Amino acid sequence: MAATARYRAIAEDLAAKIHAGAYAPGDPLPPQRDLSAAYGVTLMTLRQALRELSDQGLIVQQHGRGTFVTPAPVPYRLGSLRSFTDDLRDQGYDVRTEVVSRSLRRLPARIAALLHRQPTDQGLRLERVRAFAGRRAVHQVSWVRRPYADRMTQVDFGTTSLYAALAAADGVPARAGETVGVGLLDAASAAHLDEPVGSPVLISERVTTTRDGAPVIVDRAVILGGMMRIATDRAADALSLRWTTP
Repeated sequence: MAATARYRAIAEDLAAKIHAGAYAPGDPLPPQRDLSAAYGVTLMTLRQALRELSDQGLIVQQHGRGTFVTPAPVPYRLGSLRSFTDDLRDQGYDVRTEVVSRSLRRLPARIAALLHRQPTDQGLRLERVRAFAGRRAVHQVSWVRRPYADRMTQVDFGTTSLYAALAAADGVPARAGETVGVGLLDAASAAHLDEPVGSPVLISERVTTTRDGAPVIVDRAVILGGMMRIATDRAADALSLRWTTP
């Protein structure tokens, strides 16, 4: 059998096994050397077959880890895990993110409790400022627990969202509990938002968990009160919420 026919036959066989559930979404495929031996082909031929499956969207190859069946699509309910940044961009605003600081630090006692960690543990502290409509409007501090924090040390958070970085670190966000209240601008945030201390603000506090229910991110955002508001659409069986501008 020609090499072209061989790799296509292998790709078809692996695709059939994936569709039949022999390899479930997110499962690893056997190592390439094992597969090439099982099919009696060279590694080059096997890799052609894997490229075929990758082009079909059936597998993903992760450098240094192996080949995996493409994970199942994220459930639709995760669409509610949107940030004000996403909402504003959908409204046509150019939202810019400035990373003020990022470092692995000892968790403050309150943060450690929310993340179900010990106060002696460390986490990633990420401080950012969001600007839109010509001015800086949001000061945000996020804490990420380990081991996910260790996998984010090189992420460019100026262009990559924290949720996207978390998903890439094998911590797909599944739920979040969030409270939004009113407050007064403190000195720490005032230094980044060009407003005097005591100005009215909205304060969003959110704890994000993964599919297994483990809390992974604690986030606090201070938002200038005159720049944003919350809008809801209520129906008999549903509620949608979004951030918008006055």
